[in-house]
Amino acid sequence: MLISDMPAEYSRSDEWFDSEGVRCAVRVYRPTAAETDTPAVVMAHGFGTPRALRLYSYADAFARAGYTVLVFDYRHFGDSEGEPRQLLDVAKQQQDYRNAIEYARSLDGVDSRRIVGWGTSFAGGHVLTLAGTGQNFAAVIAQVPHVSGPAAVLATGLRNSLRVLPSAVIDQARALLKLSPRYINSVGRPGDVAVMTTPDAMDARDRLFAASGLKDGDYPETVAARILLRIGLYSPGRTAGAITCPTLVQIMSNDAVTPASVAQKPAAKIPHVTVRFHRGGHFDPYVEPLFPIVIEEQLSFLKTAVPLAP
Repeated sequence: MLISDMPAEYSRSDEWFDSEGVRCAVRVYRPTAAETDTPAVVMAHGFGTPRALRLYSYADAFARAGYTVLVFDYRHFGDSEGEPRQLLDVAKQQQDYRNAIEYARSLDGVDSRRIVGWGTSFAGGHVLTLAGTGQNFAAVIAQVPHVSGPAAVLATGLRNSLRVLPSAVIDQARALLKLSPRYINSVGRPGDVAVMTTPDAMDARDRLFAASGLKDGDYPETVAARILLRIGLYSPGRTAGAITCPTLVQIMSNDAVTPASVAQKPAAKIPHVTVRFHRGGHFDPYVEPLFPIVIEEQLSFLKTAVPLAP
């Protein structure tokens, strides 16, 4: 029987943890049948995306398998606090992740020595960075991870880079003047002024919203444009060789956001790595028909890397 077919045996609660004086929203899944302290999977989403966009489906599968799961929103996004809204700051997001880990370790029923870092896309880069710079994870799962800033910029194409550059410069100037942000759409169609404008982006966005039971307007789909001046400087793959824990990296063959050829190189430097390739684009792992394959692969990895019984 697949984990996704098993009856639910967990409780769920919406909680908060403090991150440098800002309250971050975290949903905690606790397996009810656990007889000993369990490993905890700490999860966050990608570029400018709230956890409600399909992460709860992953959390459900991990909780059914017997793991404690924490799914959080970064400050400034989703259900977390923080002003201005939709402000993406790499260092702050990494600190939010560290604080989420410490919150997980503080919970009754959690084995504080066995924390799994789970990240997808931009957050996949975060967990790789944290693991490569000393964070004591028991294991890492990086789904379609951002690994190279320059490669990400190249993947967007020269024309799109030129389209978004004025918004990024204006927003940076407004930040220096302590004015409200200039926002830009996170997803658009080719030719739009938006961050991700690959041919599949908008249709994939619609499928993600439908699969999550969300509709237009439930969450903003913008980001403060200043981050576009910094993406090129953020390359999590640089510290991949220093990752010591078991790591699963899942790569999509036709990924136009984090290209497969780019993701393979740092993944190969991780000493204890499992790399899995799938046919499809950047947004396909979250929805049918690939989602059940991807999640069963992650569960199989956890069963070996971080079994419920130590």
